[in-house]
Amino acid sequence: MHPHMIKLLSLSGLTLGILAASSGVRADEAQAPTFTAAPCCNLCPEAHDAKNYTTRYQQNFTTLVQAQGDWLFRTQEDLRTEFDTSPAGYKRMQQLHDAFKSKGVELVVVYQPTRGLVNRNKLNPEEKARFDFDKALGNYKSMLGRFAKMGYVVPDLSPLTNEQLPEELPAHDFYFRGDQHWTPYGAQRTAKIVAAKVKQMPEFADIPKREFETKRSGRMGKTGTLHNMAGQLCGTSYAIQYMDQFTTEPKGEAADGDLFGDTGNPQITLVGTSHSGKNYNFAGFLEQEIGADILNVAFPGGGLEGSMLQYLGSDEFQKTPPKILIWEFSPLYRLDQETIYRQMMALLDNGCEGKPAQMSASTTLKPGKNELMVNSKNMDLRNSSHQVDIRFADPSVKTLQATLWYMNGRHEDIKIDKPSTSDTDGRFAFELRTDEDWASQNLLAVEVQGPEAGTAAQKVEAKICTRNVFPRGGQQTAQLGQ
Repeated sequence: MHPHMIKLLSLSGLTLGILAASSGVRADEAQAPTFTAAPCCNLCPEAHDAKNYTTRYQQNFTTLVQAQGDWLFRTQEDLRTEFDTSPAGYKRMQQLHDAFKSKGVELVVVYQPTRGLVNRNKLNPEEKARFDFDKALGNYKSMLGRFAKMGYVVPDLSPLTNEQLPEELPAHDFYFRGDQHWTPYGAQRTAKIVAAKVKQMPEFADIPKREFETKRSGRMGKTGTLHNMAGQLCGTSYAIQYMDQFTTEPKGEAADGDLFGDTGNPQITLVGTSHSGKNYNFAGFLEQEIGADILNVAFPGGGLEGSMLQYLGSDEFQKTPPKILIWEFSPLYRLDQETIYRQMMALLDNGCEGKPAQMSASTTLKPGKNELMVNSKNMDLRNSSHQVDIRFADPSVKTLQATLWYMNGRHEDIKIDKPSTSDTDGRFAFELRTDEDWASQNLLAVEVQGPEAGTAAQKVEAKICTRNVFPRGGQQTAQLGQ
């Protein structure tokens, strides 16, 4: 780190307190910093030019904004004023709700407020004046209302916005200074509101109750994603932000006992993004506040749909679906990504498992394009009522590239990528395409891209079957996009 980047100051009372508090933990956890760091730097001109954010990952940060001290914000994501999706997105969210409902699963949507909505008081005066907080908050609340109108259970997280912490809690910010994730304190504050809503649900009444307690378990050092991006663009480095970490365990029970006690399978599941991962203890805070076991299937790098798809395809979900499914995600994600819904709806229906197959194939893929199935008998395989279920023998296969050919010569290229951070099952199930004028197309053939030359052969099984048309919930979706 550049000597002029960081100015060492004397031990503050807070730091001494942290060191004293951490003396009871293991030596490797007690390596908390023995200094506080003055703000590093102002952003370079390159960071203000959207043209320099070239990769898909970098475009999530377009463009960085310098705020107080080491605080950074992202113009598009953190300072957004629009919270919305397309009419097609609303229609799909409605269908998804109704499909879950038909399986007896109530969906709770945890739609995070942005860093701008929560921590706008960290903005410098000029940016704070430019950010239309009232418009952003109004539109955020409207989006919560739209989810609720579709039938989702929607905790109102708007009281978390415009955060003004008392001076004695300087390190308890909701979000990290230079990272897109919430801190454990932000996760805890969110969990309180979510839990209050869950406890009001009729489905909660019969769920076995259990007491939990949360303890501070150490410290984490956060090298922020926004700070890293500033480093890539400007060559600067920032101080690591240290934060308390927490773990939650059943109260008064031996830690090595049965994971879920006598309650069997938990009847509440958490799916979500990396915010629901272990680091921030969101699932633990939820358990303590709700007073019931929660199965947390979220993992880092899962994005909007990663943990949801992995869970829907699992035996846990198919054999013992939860009564309540908590789905945590942020406004960063577009809600009208058709390929995601095609997969979620197919997996809710468990693909072609246990259904008669109209066409099937079992083969070893060679490099290049492989013709898997051909509709040589001219069967009625219209998109509107069929789905595809492709399973690789190797569960670590995380990408499917396929081309679907139709009787009139049209084709669709589809590519499905699973997160590199997850344990996958090699299964890719999806509905045939029904947006625009695709519903009436009749399938001719399915081609799949094989492994790269020189790599191991891939064994694959594929089926096409009729899909279950989930009952409609009778909710009106047409006006939701207005």
